[in-house]
Amino acid sequence: MSTPSRTEWEHRASILKIESRAFIHGEYAAAVSGATFDCRSPIDGRLLAQVASCDAADAERAVADARAAFESGVWSRLAPAKRKAIMQRFAGLLEAHDEELALLETLDMGKPINDALKVDLPAAVRCLRWCAEAIDKLYDEVAPTPHDQLGLVTREPVGVVAAIVPWNFPLLMACWKLGPALAAGNSVVLKPSEKSPLTALRIARLAVEAGIPPGVFNVLPGYGHTVGKALALHMEVDTLVFTGSTRTAKQLMIYAGESNLKRVWLEAGGKSPNIVFADAPDLRAAARAAAGAICFNQGEVCTAGSRLLVEAAIKDEFVTLLLEEVQRWQPGHPLDPATNVGALVDEQQLGTVLDYIAAGHAEGAQLRCGGGRVLAETGGVFVAPTVFDGVSNAMKIAREEIFGPVLSVIAFDSAEEAVRIANDTPYGLAAAIWTASLSKAHLTAKALRAGSVWINQYDGGDMTAPFGGFKQSGNGRDKSLHAFDKYTELKATWIKL
Repeated sequence: MSTPSRTEWEHRASILKIESRAFIHGEYAAAVSGATFDCRSPIDGRLLAQVASCDAADAERAVADARAAFESGVWSRLAPAKRKAIMQRFAGLLEAHDEELALLETLDMGKPINDALKVDLPAAVRCLRWCAEAIDKLYDEVAPTPHDQLGLVTREPVGVVAAIVPWNFPLLMACWKLGPALAAGNSVVLKPSEKSPLTALRIARLAVEAGIPPGVFNVLPGYGHTVGKALALHMEVDTLVFTGSTRTAKQLMIYAGESNLKRVWLEAGGKSPNIVFADAPDLRAAARAAAGAICFNQGEVCTAGSRLLVEAAIKDEFVTLLLEEVQRWQPGHPLDPATNVGALVDEQQLGTVLDYIAAGHAEGAQLRCGGGRVLAETGGVFVAPTVFDGVSNAMKIAREEIFGPVLSVIAFDSAEEAVRIANDTPYGLAAAIWTASLSKAHLTAKALRAGSVWINQYDGGDMTAPFGGFKQSGNGRDKSLHAFDKYTELKATWIKL
């Protein structure tokens, strides 16, 4: 099937019916207070919907409903194979509605439609299917015991899970939480970002259509931190999972300590180093990957390769190649299938990115391309991919997460210096290494304090690889079988025969 044209996507957008209410016990409902907030598209500023703005009263209702569903056993005690079949249907419904969901995603947060349709949607479907398929293949344990005793080690669903997800990959990040949490038998209350709530609200209905019982999956949109705080403080929430900023992650841990000491699992910020050695096997390929690592999804990626460390002997040559490759990434209308750089999520994020660009200038970094807002006449929120050269790791643009297409190029003279610079950050989410030396690749990878290390590529891995960070990038892991550790409790049962 051919990809729809921009004209066709715009027509579909004009007739798209958008659900904007909260979802509790299998039904859409307004917020208890009746409050709403405007959901505007960053493409042109149009009002997409007035979305229910939930608060503590809605959190109380949704958590009570999730608790009742969990205690009833209608999902938590369902045979794993039966949960698997329902989760597979859920994934199939996402796939069947892929163009609708991709359109919602693009309108809501500005990403190119082809990225939403051909990257995010397949990955979300794959996540749900993979987790569903895994759940009836996870075996428990029998402890080594004397002949007259029997020791069992079993996993049980943790109970009620509150999931707070970000705006940059709204559907995919939700599925990274929903897949293992639901497959393990938990009830989930999902809080999407107020910047991009629409796909979460849509898939809630698909979950019920698939056969997930009412109350097992609730969705609470809300403006600001009100409903998220209420969930984090709720005494009946057993586990809180979060993807977002490090600042918010720290606050959520405080809330857990102030309430019931709920388990808190966090995937927070990053300032990932992309290290190019002089013996990289293909400098053009490395430059192409470096451009994509900062321009994809407008740089609004927690693993964005925002620090490009290049060995001094090849830096000038490599930067020339890099600038050529960055020119292939130009902002355009997100509903045009040819566009590979869309809009930033909103005006606030645009202001943040422009402030960091100004800081780069102020600290003496050399601007090589980009550096400002573009396409302002459209009413949309667009910024040109920006490259700074001559950056030191002490500069603000090299220290702080920007979440926009702003790249800092930093020179180094040795592998030891590259590792020192790479690790000189409060974050530890991801890193990449480009070298033809097998020994250098392994030794450098071991020395890097990062949860994911990619060699001669950027952003490798699939559902089989755990994803998460060291240091202030968080704890716990999404994806892989390790993700189930966040959503289950271990129980030791010792029997005297």
